[in-house]
Amino acid sequence: MSSSRPNQSSTTSGRSKQNSRIIQQTTVDAKLHADFEESGSSFDYSSSVRLTGSVIGDQQPRSDKVTTAYLHHIQKGKLIQPFGSLLALDDKTFKVIAYSENAPEMLTMVNHAVPSVGDHPVLGIGTDVRTIFTGPSATALYKALGFGEVSLLNPILVHCKTSGKPFYAIVHRVTGSLIIDFEPVKPYEVPMTAAGALQSYKLAAKAITRLHSLPSGSMERLCDTMVQEVFELTGYDRVMAYKFHDDDHGEVVSETTKPGLEPYLGLHYPATDIPQAARFLFMKNKVRMICDCRAKHVNVVQDDNLSFDLTLCGSTLRAPHSCHLQYMENMNSIASLVMAVVVNDMDEVGESSDSTNPQKRKKLWGLVVCHNTSPRFVPFPLRYACEFLAQVFAIHVNKEIELENQIVEKNILRTQTLLCDLLMRDAPLGIVSQSPNMMDLVKCDGAALLYKNKIYRMGVSPSDYQLKDIVSWLTEYHMDSTGLSTDSLYDAGFPGALALGDVVCGMAAVRITSKDMLFWFRSHTAAEVRWGGARHEHGEKDDGTKMHPRSSFKAFLEVVKTRSIPWKDFEMDAIHSLQLILRNAFKENVMAIDLNSNAIHTRLNDLKIEGMQELEAVTSEMVRLIETATVPILAVDVDGVVNGWNTKIAELTGLPVNEAIGRQLLTLVEDSSVHTVKKMLDFALQGKEEQNIQFEIKTHGSRRDSGPISLIVNACASRDLGENVVGVCFVAQDITGQKTIMDKFTRIEGDYKAIIQNPSPLIPPIFGTDEFGWCSEWNQAMTELSGLTRDEVIDKMLLGEVFGTHTAACRLKNQEAFVNLGIVLNTAMTGQESEKISFGFFTRNGKYVECLLCVSKKLDGEGAITGVFCFLQLASQELQQALHIQRLSEQTAVKRLKALAYIRRQVMNPLSGIIFSRKMMEETELGEEQKQFMNVSAQCQRQLNKILDDTDLDSIIDGYLDLEMVEFSIQEVLAASVSQVMTRSNGKGIQIANNISENIMSETLYGDGLRLQQVLADFLVICINFTPTGGHLGITANLTKDHLGQSIRLVNVEFRITHAGGGVPEDLLSQMFGSNAETSEEGISLLISRKLVKLMNGDVQYLRQAGLSTFIVSVELASANKPPTAA
Repeated sequence: MSSSRPNQSSTTSGRSKQNSRIIQQTTVDAKLHADFEESGSSFDYSSSVRLTGSVIGDQQPRSDKVTTAYLHHIQKGKLIQPFGSLLALDDKTFKVIAYSENAPEMLTMVNHAVPSVGDHPVLGIGTDVRTIFTGPSATALYKALGFGEVSLLNPILVHCKTSGKPFYAIVHRVTGSLIIDFEPVKPYEVPMTAAGALQSYKLAAKAITRLHSLPSGSMERLCDTMVQEVFELTGYDRVMAYKFHDDDHGEVVSETTKPGLEPYLGLHYPATDIPQAARFLFMKNKVRMICDCRAKHVNVVQDDNLSFDLTLCGSTLRAPHSCHLQYMENMNSIASLVMAVVVNDMDEVGESSDSTNPQKRKKLWGLVVCHNTSPRFVPFPLRYACEFLAQVFAIHVNKEIELENQIVEKNILRTQTLLCDLLMRDAPLGIVSQSPNMMDLVKCDGAALLYKNKIYRMGVSPSDYQLKDIVSWLTEYHMDSTGLSTDSLYDAGFPGALALGDVVCGMAAVRITSKDMLFWFRSHTAAEVRWGGARHEHGEKDDGTKMHPRSSFKAFLEVVKTRSIPWKDFEMDAIHSLQLILRNAFKENVMAIDLNSNAIHTRLNDLKIEGMQELEAVTSEMVRLIETATVPILAVDVDGVVNGWNTKIAELTGLPVNEAIGRQLLTLVEDSSVHTVKKMLDFALQGKEEQNIQFEIKTHGSRRDSGPISLIVNACASRDLGENVVGVCFVAQDITGQKTIMDKFTRIEGDYKAIIQNPSPLIPPIFGTDEFGWCSEWNQAMTELSGLTRDEVIDKMLLGEVFGTHTAACRLKNQEAFVNLGIVLNTAMTGQESEKISFGFFTRNGKYVECLLCVSKKLDGEGAITGVFCFLQLASQELQQALHIQRLSEQTAVKRLKALAYIRRQVMNPLSGIIFSRKMMEETELGEEQKQFMNVSAQCQRQLNKILDDTDLDSIIDGYLDLEMVEFSIQEVLAASVSQVMTRSNGKGIQIANNISENIMSETLYGDGLRLQQVLADFLVICINFTPTGGHLGITANLTKDHLGQSIRLVNVEFRITHAGGGVPEDLLSQMFGSNAETSEEGISLLISRKLVKLMNGDVQYLRQAGLSTFIVSVELASANKPPTAA
């Protein structure tokens, strides 16, 4: 591919070349696909690749129809793999609009070992998806489908109603519909009961830790580590890392295999082996699994009335193309798992008008590919973990690419400087006659200078005669440009390209003047390729017509035999920079050479004097700014002796400037920080400036008793004119107060909320999640910082909804920041110590906040991890008052825990006596009324047992408590509830009237009867408390039934408890609805009761009328009565 570059940026040039290449390559892919479909078993792979490869050099594609048909086949395919089933739903009605042919059998097949009630659900077009799953599963799925970023909840565990079998539901949205892939949970798996990404991340924790521990500077080591970790994590026979080169051909850069398999390390294959359409899909769906390439695919049946064809591009079950399956089988790879490695496109930035959101364009760097010689299935949670691991790997690849580019660019700058020096002494022949020379500027095999009609050649380059032909060709066809770069002189149209052979294929040429030019040459790509698998045993031959790695390698060599490695944009930038220097220095009139040397030196001396005066002014201003800075700043010389100590650091430590100057820095820091400071100092003196390092420094004089000062420090190396490091300046931030708060906070074993919900402005911003990744904490400081209230973020996914890259409440800068947040949360969730990381997000008002993030695990009373707390360290203030509050809350929490443990233990003893007495009485002769009393007593005793077991109130408040599903009657629940308030109501002379009809009282339902009994008793107690003496209280109920399919009937029950008097105080009602931070005993009881009602898909209301007030309690239960059967 060639490029004439008059005056355009490398970014624009690179983008246009890439887009052109993708379009042309897609045409090649389509032609190869069409050949395979037409040829069938007679398909000749090698000849097809050779023929289609020539299209890259053509001006126009052969046929738009072929390309269009190919892309339509990729996007609108109607086949899936058989290891799961697929349903497509209307996104408004949740009714089926398409299904895979195996879905009815897989999802509604009857398991005779599991009893079922009523008719069996029928799956087809128009079926309500909720009718084919159990009640809890249907509810979970229904809630998930209404979730904005539904993919964050994947996988969703569901159970089929008829068979009871568990499935992972993997959901994604497409235009106007929802696609759900159902993958069976294998018997040997422990089902993941929690939805969401955070649970899957835990599976990759070891691998992520290993990647993070690697030192930078070696892409090979990074790839080898990734491949080994995936090999251990997934258990495949072979794991490889592919890298895509600039011309889109691929290379196996790392590999690990089980013994006995042929190595593919070093294999190069043509771009057509992984088509552009497949690469596009990898950018969208980062993980792809093929369980068995020999399995028969399943058709997807679509509603005939749909006005559009469904796309299955995002489905985990999407069937691969037959051409790819044939390739897999030929290489004895029956199963595969592929992870995309998506990195920043270093040359391009997204075209966003929002300057605060520099979203970088992405590109597919390569793939991590797993092969197995037998069928293999990897559960979705593990695949999700692999996707996250690939994202972490991509971040490290990004860093290695940036480091490599920095090293190359530094070398280029250094070489340019030396070349300029040579030019001044021996222009222009110095760049070819001395060392370093022009070949050292960029990677090449040869170079040439045409100067004053004379040719100076270096390395592998064309003969003088051939060079003159090239010059003539450039003059005739490229005279209007300043040069030309191409990786193939043959494709660029040079008539003598074949005569050059494979010694010279690529060329970069630039003009100095109209007659003088510079040339760089590269040999063909194959000269740099080595693959051990290309070696043959004696007498061994390959069948080149078959698709196989050996055939791919030969096809690659055939395609690139007239091409070199492409010229990178930064290399061309270096060449053009040298071109500009030469053009300015050696114009045809050579005015610069005739300048008087004495005049030059005089002007240089003038510039030096002016520069020194300007430097003195700048230095004076810098000293003033450092002295008056509001942050601590100190400096040391190369021996670590303090030579700078500003007013702020003197104030914090109590050590005056005159006493600090001249002392060793290591003697001023705490013993525990000496190693950290020494390491940072050593690095800085080597020119490596570390950021966000924490250490503690001693206090002196009047500040001695307040303890050491905690600082977060950035090191800045001070350099002389020769760029030698002569000292280190430390710019610090005082975090003493925040650190003390956080250290104490993480040790609290009880009431976290005393600090979290404290409105004091001295408390740092704090947020947190439960163990499933839902935001569970968001304190007042976080509200003030972000502009988002607690109610706006609580119970939303922290990763994706609260913090994310697109539609999140707090937008992060890029995907890397999102992945890093996931890593640090996962690290803390698994019980490991996580380091502070730099963190930033955009507030509601668009302001970007930069800070440090510290994450700590949250423990329950038994030491189990129940979530994490996240602290943000901003520009700190003194937090001494907050420490006092923290200390008090810690003492209160301990007292509460002790009191609760004492009460629970002491209640159990008399309760055991009551249970024994009741059982003894049940064995005696009792009348009907006495039996009813005993039954009520038993109900109350079971309720008490359940309440005593409620040690984790967060499970109720946060909505993840598991409710029981047992049969009960409204009669027994209401009798037990009323019995609990009779003593109190009799004492106040309050009449309780049960106005519920006999039909409703005798209704038998399915649900958690004891929890309903607890709720009703609680609301009855509150009503009695606020009913005047001698008043009255009435209970009514209303019941409606809804059919959910043919075998499920939902029952909506509404209880009304009406009482006389002024009603319940507003403050107490606010506590019930969770809108009041101060909660009394009655308030927490009402809050718990309302949360229990919410778990039953209901809610609580409170109405006030003249002289009367009413609690309205609605719940959703299931009917225990079987529907009548037809005669």
